[in-house]
Amino acid sequence: MIHSLTPAPLEQFILLSKSAKGAAAAELIHNVLEAPGVYVFAEILEMPNIKELENNPAHQPYLNLMKLFAYGTYRDYLQNKASLPELNPAQTKKLKHLTLVSHATRSKCIPYTRLLDELGISNVRELEDVIIEAIYADIIRGKLDQKNSQLEVDYAIGRDIRPTDLGPIANTLEKWCQSCDMVMAGIENQIAHANSEKMKYIKQKENVEQELVNIKKTLKTQMHDGDDPMYSDSRDSIGHSEKSAPRKCKSKLGTRATSSTKFWHK
Repeated sequence: MIHSLTPAPLEQFILLSKSAKGAAAAELIHNVLEAPGVYVFAEILEMPNIKELENNPAHQPYLNLMKLFAYGTYRDYLQNKASLPELNPAQTKKLKHLTLVSHATRSKCIPYTRLLDELGISNVRELEDVIIEAIYADIIRGKLDQKNSQLEVDYAIGRDIRPTDLGPIANTLEKWCQSCDMVMAGIENQIAHANSEKMKYIKQKENVEQELVNIKKTLKTQMHDGDDPMYSDSRDSIGHSEKSAPRKCKSKLGTRATSSTKFWHK
């Protein structure tokens, strides 16, 4: 694949802004605002030659117009039109696209009525054409919900941030980081509690298993030593009775024999 050595559009204008001054810098702004594919302007606004236009009454309106493209909307332009340079069709279209981006970053479903008012458009067909152009430019992604008369947004590019908005953004991020720390601390506490309960369960299981082992050893020992003492005592009693019985019979016979002898002697 052959890669072009031509810088991206924004980079071209940044390079040009290093040498452009006065009327040339104002003309550069005019070209940037109508250039296809350029939708962020903070880097150009930070260039020294562009900042110098702040002190040049003849060209300051061009600097203000670039700031409006960076941070504002088409409605802002209409409200300040008298003090700003007039827009050509390409610049008007771009500012309307940027206005769509601003609304798309705030809401995922934008009613047509709101966009008609914000873009100064009188009919839905023209509005849908502007939206389709923005989608083809890949600065927003979504679909037209004609049934409900709204734009459903899936994606939108980021816009430039005003320097005055950096403080609140930093505070918001700081609060978000603190919330994340609190959530992480809560998760770690739950993990520690779960591990503690697991160790208790393992210890209890080991104790039960050891008791079972001890019981088995006791039973084996009794089996090796002999039968159950209860059964042994019963057999001993039976054996003793059987051995005693003949002696009783013999004694009776002997008594009878003695008695008979005595009878004959008489």
